[in-house]
Amino acid sequence: MNKKTHFGFQLVDEREKNKRVANVFHQVASRYDLMNDLMSGGLHRLWKIFALFVSVTKPNERILDIASGTGDLALSLAKKMAKKPEIWCTDINLSMLQIGQNRLLDNGFILPIIAADAEKLPFPNNYFDCVFIGFGLRNMNQQTIVLSEVYRILKPMGRIVILEFSKIWKPLLRFYRFYSFKVLPFLGKIIAKDEESYRYLAESIEMHPDQETVKMMMIRAGFSQVDYFNLQAGIVALHRGFKLFIKENPTDHLKDV
Repeated sequence: MNKKTHFGFQLVDEREKNKRVANVFHQVASRYDLMNDLMSGGLHRLWKIFALFVSVTKPNERILDIASGTGDLALSLAKKMAKKPEIWCTDINLSMLQIGQNRLLDNGFILPIIAADAEKLPFPNNYFDCVFIGFGLRNMNQQTIVLSEVYRILKPMGRIVILEFSKIWKPLLRFYRFYSFKVLPFLGKIIAKDEESYRYLAESIEMHPDQETVKMMMIRAGFSQVDYFNLQAGIVALHRGFKLFIKENPTDHLKDV
């Protein structure tokens, strides 16, 4: 029997969610960056700059960008690193990856790009120094498995940095929901010609766990010194954690989930 999960507000089979999420990002891929600028007023660029700052990445490190999408975070990383940075990009959506690859090539960077499911990362244990997940965690079915996979592939003292929409300061909630469920789908309809995809994105943000829940998920996956930063009153949260130990069995914590 297939496991159930949320696709926005709907409860669907995990396989069905994978298909629907893939279709959403296939539909919006060509206008994704433009919509990001419109939706956030350009603030998403500052959020990603902050993510690079707290990641404390160094030029000789090996980096993985999960849910790399159109490659804007990977591009910023590449510019920050050495002339030949070792930055790997993965995403489950080929339409987004193609745009990301073209963007990187246009800027003179040839980075390894792999279509991969974050629940089954094709990398060896203790391989990366830092892993980023930028606005992708909420679209993944088994988030605890994703976090465990990241823990597995990180080196000791490696870091995970997660940027994701989160729970806003309560006095602003009413206004934020009006924007999310009225303005955002309208922008999607006018700009991206796809109202339903942006309605799903609003619903997925609403259903995503709050800051403290994500923090506890990271701790259960094995991460230490986990903290988070609320950006723009909690519209976005940046979570960071460290791998300080090597677990004998990286999936032990999943047995009672």
